[in-house]
Amino acid sequence: MTDCLFCRLVESGDHVLAAEDFVAIRDIAPAAETHLLVLPRRHIDTFRDIAAFSDEEAARMLRFVAEVAAAAGLDDYRLIVNVGPGAGQTVFHLHWHVLGGKLLPGFH
Repeated sequence: MTDCLFCRLVESGDHVLAAEDFVAIRDIAPAAETHLLVLPRRHIDTFRDIAAFSDEEAARMLRFVAEVAAAAGLDDYRLIVNVGPGAGQTVFHLHWHVLGGKLLPGFH
């Protein structure tokens, strides 16, 4: 999808970490000291469409998310997936937010 910002970043962005099926980039408007985005290379609009992944591909994505957090030196971190505009999703390419650093406010 050439009109998808994240598809373009998957192809030519500044990757923090990359694997065969996934990449991690820095969020351009960080909400935490460390704020990374994990994107599948394959375009999928939203987490609602996760069934498009095989069970193995979904497991690989979760392992990659954990690898990204470890590579960033995060022992404690928050994972967020916004699903739909009402939940704050603004780019419709499935992605995980990995946030960490200083003590994060909010959910306990």
